[in-house]
Amino acid sequence: MTGGGRGIGEAIAVALAAEGCSVAVAGRTIANLEKTVERVRALGRDALALVCDVSDPASVGELFAQFDRKWDRLDVLVNNAGQSHSEPLDRLSVETWRRVLEVNLTGTFLCSQAALKRMLPRKAGRIINIASTAALIGFRYAGAYVAAKHGVLGLTRSMALETATSGITVNAVCPGWVESDMLHEAIQTISAKTHCTPEQARERLASESPQKRIIQPAEVASATVWLASDDACGITGQAISVSGGQVMS
Repeated sequence: MTGGGRGIGEAIAVALAAEGCSVAVAGRTIANLEKTVERVRALGRDALALVCDVSDPASVGELFAQFDRKWDRLDVLVNNAGQSHSEPLDRLSVETWRRVLEVNLTGTFLCSQAALKRMLPRKAGRIINIASTAALIGFRYAGAYVAAKHGVLGLTRSMALETATSGITVNAVCPGWVESDMLHEAIQTISAKTHCTPEQARERLASESPQKRIIQPAEVASATVWLASDDACGITGQAISVSGGQVMS
């Protein structure tokens, strides 16, 4: 899985290991990845930490080559690597726009394409894209991120149709505000720009959910593990919102 060194990614890796999976975690910071690997191995499962820039085709190619040298099959791909950015669209640089789309959308495409080349011959597999409620609705000052996540959901649906008779399912999990570094960065940004306290900023974000709370990484992990299971073999092309009711469909 990508983005496996902290937050949601770390929680998913550990949850999959608890269900008996061996796990490869990819990301940009080896120290974070090694921490996740330690938690997976503590559960008695094999694990591998791989440094990768998902926006770079060569880096993704090397990621999957290293995976192939370790294991002979790929059952589940979780695309969790992501990058957010907050800025009004009239000030957003083309460089920032491209970078946000490259990490969130192109990275998902590159890793999914590599995974499909390994799953299609076996006619089995799960691809689970960690999107966001930003894949379902718009948000102010997050145009690049919203566009990228909408793209991830569109890609999810197209892949689901292309693989519908192949034994592969492709779904998206769409979290709301989750206890993570991304949340903490958003709190600091809101606090600085609106001159409120961090506690008030947190309350503002929590209030976007009808449950008036922040989602925990383990909740996103539980949804992901279910989509990876045999029980979810009839679920494909779906966007599962884990947001305390922030988005209802």
